[in-house]
Amino acid sequence: MAVHSSYFLFFNLGGGEIFFILLIVLLLFGANKIPEFARGLGKGMRHLRNATDDIQRDIQNTVDDVKKDVDINKKIKDSL
Repeated sequence: MAVHSSYFLFFNLGGGEIFFILLIVLLLFGANKIPEFARGLGKGMRHLRNATDDIQRDIQNTVDDVKKDVDINKKIKDSL
């Protein structure tokens, strides 16, 4: 899976900053721990994305329910 440059626009990071961060991670965790760290980071991002999708879906369902209720109330009011 390729990393798109648009992900880094959110953090406003350029190539130099990304390189510096990767160098710090390499120094802190060592070459052997980087794959484990990356897996954990990927899992965390996946959980965050799933939670965000769930929240958006819940909000959309609530909005849809409210719209249905408004439509039903409008039809009842119009029939009176």
